[in-house]
Amino acid sequence: MSDIIQLLPDSVANQIAAGEVIQRPASVVKELVENALDAGAHEVHVMVTDAGRTSILVIDDGCGMSPTDARLSFERHATSKIKKADDLFDLHTMGFRGEALASIAAVAQVELTTRMAADEVGTVTTIHASRFISQEPVQCAVGSQFKVDNLFYNVPARRKFLKSNATELNNILAAYERIILVYPDVAFSLHSNGAELLALRPAGLRQRIIDVFGKRLNQDLLPISVDTTLCRINGFVGKPEAAKKKGAHQFFFVNGRYMRHPYFAKAVMAPYERLVAQGEQVPFFIYFDIDPADIDVNIHPTKTEIKFDNEQAIWQILAAAVKDAVGKFNDVPTIDFDTEGKPDIPIFGQGGTLQTPSLGVNPKYNPFKAPEMRREASNAENWEELFPQKDNTETQERSLFDNPEEGEETEGVIEEKSPAHYQYKGKWVMTAVKSGLMVIDQHRAHLRVLYEEYLERIKHHRWASQSILFPDIVTYPPAEAELVRNIVPELKEVGFSISDLGGGSFSIDGVPADIAGMDPTTMFREIIQAAKEKTGRPKEEVDAAVALTLARGAAIPLGQVLSNEEMESLVNRLFSCSNVNMTPDGKTILAILRQEEIEHLFA
Repeated sequence: MSDIIQLLPDSVANQIAAGEVIQRPASVVKELVENALDAGAHEVHVMVTDAGRTSILVIDDGCGMSPTDARLSFERHATSKIKKADDLFDLHTMGFRGEALASIAAVAQVELTTRMAADEVGTVTTIHASRFISQEPVQCAVGSQFKVDNLFYNVPARRKFLKSNATELNNILAAYERIILVYPDVAFSLHSNGAELLALRPAGLRQRIIDVFGKRLNQDLLPISVDTTLCRINGFVGKPEAAKKKGAHQFFFVNGRYMRHPYFAKAVMAPYERLVAQGEQVPFFIYFDIDPADIDVNIHPTKTEIKFDNEQAIWQILAAAVKDAVGKFNDVPTIDFDTEGKPDIPIFGQGGTLQTPSLGVNPKYNPFKAPEMRREASNAENWEELFPQKDNTETQERSLFDNPEEGEETEGVIEEKSPAHYQYKGKWVMTAVKSGLMVIDQHRAHLRVLYEEYLERIKHHRWASQSILFPDIVTYPPAEAELVRNIVPELKEVGFSISDLGGGSFSIDGVPADIAGMDPTTMFREIIQAAKEKTGRPKEEVDAAVALTLARGAAIPLGQVLSNEEMESLVNRLFSCSNVNMTPDGKTILAILRQEEIEHLFA
């Protein structure tokens, strides 16, 4: 019997490793920028073309590499970060596996230009799909320049499953944010197709957060700082009023490395339990400094999962630090200088005289003497006058219970409904149907009706724009401004008039005519946030997000009283929709209490 086990070629092994390390263009940017920072760079510049599909260029002013190191760096498990197994528990660098460059070179065309300060000339090394092409001397600046062209050109299946350019660029921005927030003393820049998205100068930690996410976040940040024998924690948490249901910026960093940790996230949210609504999240930027021997980062190639030796104790320290920060904020009294409409309180003058207020006293008043009670004779004979009864015809018109005749079926598809309806507590519309009693959530029903109507209007571009007398200005951080620019054409089709003012600022000059009474700024931000969460087909996903946001703002609110004609119109419009049971976001619209269940209640 012949042997069947064989050693895989290096090129195949590198492609297998690349499947874990290099998942998308954002992974390439992350690995190359981390290598630049490990090399001691003070400036890092990233330029991408077509969201990294065509080209990724990373330039740094780090220590550079010698010609031998430049060639050896593309071999698997070749690294300068560790030398023995014990070094895994004393890591002070971002990278240590020695797989990144080999994985990148296995699925792209890579050109490395580098020079050390002690060398007169540098070297340029070219590798295509793990195959060494050339290495030549070249005149260049101190540092390294990685150019990655045609990512996944030799793995068509991987390239095919990349998302749209807007989605991949958003992933690059997210990966870049996780790095630039750790190194505020390093200058960073990011360009996409020649357009500058980020240009960050060295600054303090708070200023770096503001530069990335916008000035509006500055007023919502509370500093935290605690130093113990187990760890040192510092950073910022948001005020309770900064809580959001979606889109809150939440970051954990351990020894300069970004991590995901749901358990610690619960520690942060614990002090806000009674301060924010259920389901809302507050922003936080928390940095841990821990002895490398007490953590394990060698769990996954992406290095976002980290194990802690004293996880429970750190949880308690973190929760106490956040509680202390929120408590100090709540103890500070608010000084209100707005006196418009307030009573005028006179100020006592030094030279004025005070007059004793006079008191009026009734000397004949006796608190122990009961006052005389005046009683009027009750008219027992004419009690009907005290309780006027309504006409019985109205009661018959509002009757809900239209019991079926004998022999009629009471189960199955709803065939008929009562022309009269009843509104319960300003939220539910109740109507009698053949199979029992149908209860409809009026807000959700109207949401479904408006959603489908708005989608139809968007599809046929039947939407007029209403100009705003005083345009609203909204500002987004550089990381989100590019996404907004991609969505603006879709918003213009539904009636929004948006002007790009540059620098991440946009002017809302007009809104759809049917929503002229709503807050345009709030609605615009909700649409952008909903569109950010969509990763499927851009046009359809954005249209659905826009229609749903507009419908939420225009739907009947809780507690609005409806006439019978309005309820009848709402029910008829609901049953003309494609889906009468669920809202676009998956919530139940109606429920039926069957006739048998009602009879069982009175058995």
